[in-house]
Amino acid sequence: MAISLFALALLPSVVLAAPNLGLNQFGSQTQLGTKPLTETIASIINVAMGLLGMIVVLLILAGGFLWMTAGGDEAKVTKAKGLIFGGVIGLAIILSAYAIAQFVVGSLLSATT
Repeated sequence: MAISLFALALLPSVVLAAPNLGLNQFGSQTQLGTKPLTETIASIINVAMGLLGMIVVLLILAGGFLWMTAGGDEAKVTKAKGLIFGGVIGLAIILSAYAIAQFVVGSLLSATT
């Protein structure tokens, strides 16, 4: 019991003693980079949202192409409208997720710096 209390008492000093933990050296040797974790997560989120945005644009373009080449066929027009509507809803969801992610990452960055 006494040993665990002693260890808990020393834990904050051990953690604060080495804030770097050699991560800059590890990052430069492995060429993984030395950016802070929050910036790395923000970059990953930006790339993922960009890819999702491209997929949505392709969906909308496919729906538009299908509508233009439908030739009056109601089934194709209905399918094209569904693609376009789904793309617009997906775009709204992606933009909302992007805004939320930017807010959270920005809050984390301001809280940790």
